[in-house]
Order: sequence, then structure tokens, then C-alpha cells
Amino acid sequence: MKQRLLTPGPTPVPEETLLELARPMIFHRTAEFRAMLAEVLADLQKIFCTKNIILPLTSSGTGALEAALANSVPAGGKVICLIAGKFGERWKNIAAAFGLESVNLTVPYGEAVQPAQLEKALADHPDAVAVCSTLSETSTGIGHDIEAFGKIVAKTPTLLIVDAVSGLGAMECRTDDWQIDLCCTGSQKALMMPPGLAFVSVSDRAWQAIDRNPQARTFYFDLKRARKSLEANDTPYTPAHTMIRAMRVSLKKILAEGIENVWARQQRYAAAARAGFQALGLDIFPARPNSALSVARMPANIDSTAVLTRLEKQYGLKLANGQDSLKGKIIRLAHMGYVDQFDILAAIAGVELVLIQMGHPVEPGAGVAAVQRVFAQA
Repeated sequence: MKQRLLTPGPTPVPEETLLELARPMIFHRTAEFRAMLAEVLADLQKIFCTKNIILPLTSSGTGALEAALANSVPAGGKVICLIAGKFGERWKNIAAAFGLESVNLTVPYGEAVQPAQLEKALADHPDAVAVCSTLSETSTGIGHDIEAFGKIVAKTPTLLIVDAVSGLGAMECRTDDWQIDLCCTGSQKALMMPPGLAFVSVSDRAWQAIDRNPQARTFYFDLKRARKSLEANDTPYTPAHTMIRAMRVSLKKILAEGIENVWARQQRYAAAARAGFQALGLDIFPARPNSALSVARMPANIDSTAVLTRLEKQYGLKLANGQDSLKGKIIRLAHMGYVDQFDILAAIAGVELVLIQMGHPVEPGAGVAAVQRVFAQA
């Protein structure tokens, strides 16, 4: 039975990228690697939509979030955390680990923080050093209006720091135009790579804040040290250089399609997946869905854990459950990265079959037909 990985990270990796990972090991302190790193970072600038320097880190996306906060916010500084799910909560937890004061602007799971709420928080806390947000809140499927946030934050001395780990490459994200000061991502989502690499785009305004800090309160994630090494297209510590070599292949695949075309395709995939869920009688969970993943609420009498167990065992379809209070209540279907329309058709067909088995009133073929109608219109 073919296995289909449709979780919001890790995501499937193209075959040509996997083959690149199988090539013989190389030494990392060479002109060959330095040229390769420069090429990858230049390609990433096109995906970030930025002219800013992009720093590579050997870590998961969380390392990029930690680096952004630890370097730009001084000890005891205040940050405003926009919390609409588990990954918004991660900002709060990182701030606590570094002894920062966090003002937590929290909305119920499934809702998005509104620009007006952010504007009020900044007015109430003019001493805030940074605003921390998610682009795609992977735990609930909502997408934040980062463009609106950027316009608001740019009027203040406050930095805008964005977790774009699952959003970058799957949904519109214009780092420079939206005035994002530190934009963070990881390799294992829409960038079509295994876990292990993270990247941070740093604006001039963010560098000014970082340079004002006499010493970073982190060793491995010292962005000033990373910037210094990058002057020679190098890294301060041993990089995951075989990953960077493979990432060159995945990035070329994205850029050959064109980042705006990728965003448009992702929107079609999202529309198709949601049409399929709704045709099965399922409600779409997030109030402001994003195009990296689609999230559906289960009927009250059906546990999503049981649905997902059957999906994987019987049909080889791996989707994601809800987290914490949402476990058993929602299912998350990711369509970012190396996923095509037939993966979405297969996922909806599998959910449909399992729901029928569990006694949910569904007309066979209803979900699949809804997905096909969306794709037929594209």
C-alpha cells in the first residue's frame, strides 16, 4: 500500500532532492560549499520576497524563533505575543525562557488576532520591543493578516517578528513590502526538505536592535556571529551542508514554477480540500483559513483520533490530529510543498470512506466530486 504523508510537517520531499542527499559526503570548509550556500541564500531571498540578508541555522524552525528573540530583545524587554494556537504560545514560552516580559494577546483556537487588537496592544504598551506573530498558525489552520500587522507596527519603534515556518512558500508572504523585521522559517514544510535547517531574514531595523545589544544571550544562535561568517559565505559552526546541497534542488523546483504561481496553486488546493470536507458535512474550523493546510471539525459523535487511525491503517493516508484541547475534534490536511491534486483527492476519498464506515451520513462520492469540481474550474 502506498503511503501518503499529508501532515503539516514534515512534508513529502521530491525524489530528485532525496537523490541529492544520497550523494557522497563532502567537506564543508571549501570554496565549493561556500558557492553553494551563497546560491541557496540568493534563491531563498526570492521566496522570502526580500533583499535582506538571510542567515542559515542548523536547527528546526524553533531555533530560528529563539534566535530572533534572543538577539533582538534585551534582557527584561517586553514583547507582545499574538496567540491564536500552539505556535503563538511558543513565542510566549521562548520569551519566558529568556526572561522577557510578554504581553499575551490571546484569541480562542480557530480565530485570528485582528489588526485592531494589535493596534490597541501597541498603544497600551508603547515600550514593547517586538511583536511576535505566526503567519500560518499550523495548529488551527488560521492565517494572520501580516500585511496589516506590518503597517501598524512600522509606525512604532517596535519590531515585527514572524513565525513563517509553515507558511513561507505556501501562502503569500512579502517580507519587505509587509515590513517584517525578522522572518523565520524551517526546511521541512513548504520548502520540500527534511527537518534540520532554519533561516532568518533580518531587516536593517532589526540589525540596529541586534547591534544595540552588547552581547547575545545565546551562543549557538548568535546572529552577529552568523552575519560575520556570512561575509565569506560561510557559517560559524558546522552546517548541515548535505542538506544545503539538497535544498538547492528543491528551491530550483519552486523557482521554476514561480513563487506567485505556487501561492495561486496552493489557494486552489485549499479551495478543493475545503469543498471536499464541506461536501462530507464537516465544518471548516478556522475563521480565517490559510492555504498551507485545511482543517475540518469532526461531528460531535466522531473522534478524529479514530478517523485518523483508520485512514493510516486502511488507506496509507497520514493526516494530523488536533493538539491539546483540539485532539479528537479536528483533522488537519496539509497540502504544502511536494503535494499534488491527486493527493488531495486521495485524502478526501479516504476520509469519506472512513466516515461512511463509522456511520456518518455521507453520499458515496460526494467529497471527491466536490474536489473535482474545484479542479475542473481551475
